[in-house]
Amino acid sequence: MPHERFQFTGTGGHQLAAALDTPDGPVKAYALFAHCFTCGKDVLAAKRIAVALAAKGIATLRFDFTGLGSSEGDFANSTFSSNVADLVRAADHLRETRQAPAILIGHSLGGAAILAAAGKIPEAKAVVTVSAPSDPAHVTHLFKDKVDDIRAQGEVEVSLAGRPFRIKRELLDDVAEQNLTAQVTKLHKALLVMHSPTDDTVGIDNATHIFVAAKHPKSFVSLAGADHLLSGKEDAAYVADVIGAWVERYVDLAAPQPVANTSAAPRNVVVQETRNSKLQQIVTSGPHHLLADEPVSVGGQDSGPGPYDFLLTALGACTSMTMRMYADRKSLPVERITVTLQHNKIYAKDCEECETREGMLDQIDRVIKIEGALDADQRKRLMEIADKCPVHKTLTSEVRIVTKAAE
Repeated sequence: MPHERFQFTGTGGHQLAAALDTPDGPVKAYALFAHCFTCGKDVLAAKRIAVALAAKGIATLRFDFTGLGSSEGDFANSTFSSNVADLVRAADHLRETRQAPAILIGHSLGGAAILAAAGKIPEAKAVVTVSAPSDPAHVTHLFKDKVDDIRAQGEVEVSLAGRPFRIKRELLDDVAEQNLTAQVTKLHKALLVMHSPTDDTVGIDNATHIFVAAKHPKSFVSLAGADHLLSGKEDAAYVADVIGAWVERYVDLAAPQPVANTSAAPRNVVVQETRNSKLQQIVTSGPHHLLADEPVSVGGQDSGPGPYDFLLTALGACTSMTMRMYADRKSLPVERITVTLQHNKIYAKDCEECETREGMLDQIDRVIKIEGALDADQRKRLMEIADKCPVHKTLTSEVRIVTKAAE
């Protein structure tokens, strides 16, 4: 199976090492995998599950959290909340470079982190936990004899799975503040809980708590005979097989059609609130996903372009594309076209050529830079072509918008 390694920037500014296992054929869906506490992306369970899912057409991204594996940063400075934030950033990276993950999978504490991150990844439709604790504070049981020292000293070295790790008081405080049950209750995504009844690291009662807190659709699969780390190759393969079959009910795994077969008919643009902030929206157009927002000054978080920014983007892109097609058709030596736009409100009385004489008008200032060895007549003709772009014609013609309630 194709295997790609790369880095992306985490929320703390560190470069996080990632691996993406993809199918030999078309990618039917993308999954995001969160590994167990102090493990890494290359732990056997993660690698085996990712490879097995790739064989089913599901590409899986796994990465090392801060200070682990090949990722930058100090593990001691990481917390459960920072791991959740980095999972969201990993989903952002997939959205920006390929496609947002429709499937979220978390093993052990990674399962708790996936549950906490799921609400911030709007495209995710299916969530899977494997041997996950119902309370992130469960992780403190791994070094319970050092908890008092950590609180007293602020930072202490502990031994986990035979390796030394520095644990800070901030981690204890952070996990104590989590309310994972409330987040599970508001999940609103299909949930699969997988757990071994003989898990001696995270007891089966944790699976019960998660399952009871979740709303339907939800499923439970017993991993009878498996240990906590899924060290048995057959156990990891079984987990992947179950996930591959289960997600088909909730995620469209139909192989994407080649671009050449698509029609010229316009496709829907869907804009939906993410509920991660007051105004943030997720914009979907076919396979493309973008965020829309407003500046902080008007109540947004500035996490994406605003509505008028998208309007200007449409006009600018259409202008440049139309000019490029004309230039290529006429074999004009145009090297690059740059369109800079700005939207403002002006007084109608200040516009001599406008029919409206009272109140305010919308004005779009468009500045076009044409690079290349063109003569004056060629430049003049290209500037005339700019006004013939379809979006320009739409904005300057009568537009009818039909609004109705969804059924």
